[in-house]
Amino acid sequence: MKVAIVGYGQVATQHTRIIGAEGHTLAWLIGRLPDRAAAFAATFGFARHGTDLQQALADPALDAVIVCSPNDQHAGQARACLDAGKHVLVEIPLAMSYAEGRHLADLARSRGLTLMVAHTHRYQGAMRQVRDMVENGDEAFGNIIGRYLLMRRRNVGSSGYVRSWTDSLLWHHANHALDMVLWLLGVDEPGQAEISSMLALPDPNQGTPLDLSLTLRTRRDQLGVVAMSYNNDAPLLYDFYLTGGGRSFAIENGQLRDRSGVLYDPTDEQASDLDRVLQDREFFDAIRSGRPPATSADAVLPALELLQRAQDSYDAWRPAGAVRA
Repeated sequence: MKVAIVGYGQVATQHTRIIGAEGHTLAWLIGRLPDRAAAFAATFGFARHGTDLQQALADPALDAVIVCSPNDQHAGQARACLDAGKHVLVEIPLAMSYAEGRHLADLARSRGLTLMVAHTHRYQGAMRQVRDMVENGDEAFGNIIGRYLLMRRRNVGSSGYVRSWTDSLLWHHANHALDMVLWLLGVDEPGQAEISSMLALPDPNQGTPLDLSLTLRTRRDQLGVVAMSYNNDAPLLYDFYLTGGGRSFAIENGQLRDRSGVLYDPTDEQASDLDRVLQDREFFDAIRSGRPPATSADAVLPALELLQRAQDSYDAWRPAGAVRA
């Protein structure tokens, strides 16, 4: 297929390498700065490049768009792609509100277009293995604790590049973790869980909370806790602990263990970035077969709904103008 990439950061680089290796045509590269867009396009062999998404969307030969822009641009750019009749894979978050996410899901469905969200963690080997246990009825978890601790005190991504935008702990990384907890608990529709949340006051430099905790309860009395921080100056921490039923599991930096030992180790995978490879393949396979992708817009709405509740609670509580000391 002929594909456009929006963005030229680390995630855009990963998608570009994968879809090129999978045999798709790199038709357009769209970026904010002309010089950087031109350099990125030349490095990877894009046929055309520019700074105006509408220019690419006007190309009748273009089949699909992968949106890798800053968080708050995702929804508007995804909507523009759907309006132009293009299939879309949008990086997490789909939107910065539940209402907009729901609108995009409805729009894609009404137009018969594929709208997939890059909830990449669902494609990780350890997560897939545990989810298979749930779907097969082998395990039913009553409590899941997820922690993501990383560093975002400055606008610098994991590649070290200084960003022009500020990341969102709630709508980006908490979205990843909350979606994983809901998915592993078997919650597949909005309204099946309630949430209590606490977000720190905005950091005076970043203007956004850098710490939060979320606690949820499903209709089946399953519990989930998400603890997150952008203030971690130790090595990145990314783990889940799952209990209930007959066994308990730990997923730490992609490795799955129970009391007997290691059940899955990502270093055993033959392909690098296998989660993203599987994710991108799912996008194109869904387009070809005319079916909803595994991480469709509809599939990720349960997490967006709870994030919206957390945001609304925070907005109602936060004193006007208050920032963290």
